[in-house]
Amino acid sequence: MSEAAPHALVMTARSLRLSRRNTDALITGLALPVMLLLIFVYFFGGSINTGTEYVTYVVPGVLLLCAGFGSANTAIAVTEDLKGGIIDRFRSLDVGGVPILAGHVIASAVRNAIATTLVLGLAFAIGFRPTATPAGWLAAAGILLAFILALSWLSAMVGLLATSPEAAGGFTFFVSFLPYPSSAFVRTDTMPGWLQPFADNQPVTPVIDSLRGLLLNEPTGSTPWVALAWCAAILGGSAALSGTLFRRRSR
Repeated sequence: MSEAAPHALVMTARSLRLSRRNTDALITGLALPVMLLLIFVYFFGGSINTGTEYVTYVVPGVLLLCAGFGSANTAIAVTEDLKGGIIDRFRSLDVGGVPILAGHVIASAVRNAIATTLVLGLAFAIGFRPTATPAGWLAAAGILLAFILALSWLSAMVGLLATSPEAAGGFTFFVSFLPYPSSAFVRTDTMPGWLQPFADNQPVTPVIDSLRGLLLNEPTGSTPWVALAWCAAILGGSAALSGTLFRRRSR
């Protein structure tokens, strides 16, 4: 355990260097959420009634869409490590599975932090005016970070299951799709009756509702605790299964 933290930092630095060198993926990861925000606000926003300024309503959803896309790339990175044989090299240097996977997860959090800053900067430029208190900002940042870490660990687990980077890339589609049947872009009560139960009770909706309420300084009730419970369940389950899968794949 005393060696795990330094090893994780080294693995994080390695993952960040690889991200910096992969210019195409880096530009896509940063530009995509910016483009999505502009598309939803200026293409669709005029025809969607949410009871408030649409840019104010949609920003939390775009932040989660951004986080989902960025975190899903972790699956591809883990699978590429397995296919490239670098895991065997790390194992010969007595680097455990937890530091290797944690490096990918922490690097994902750093990349998402940069993308989130860009999205928020653009949102302010086009009219987003949150009224959150300092405590509200900290709580929103904490919930978003918890969601990113949970999704990144889930992505790492998928990367251990996938047999190729292409197969791992399919997870990106799933994660990018999940915010759509939620409260990210429209109110769930405007959806068909058969879809509303799923939209109201899937993990993305309480996270988005928490972010929206905290950033707009509105009552959130128990929603943040529900969001954190979802994040904890996903994080704990994914981390535990990732350890088992890593041992099997690295024998």
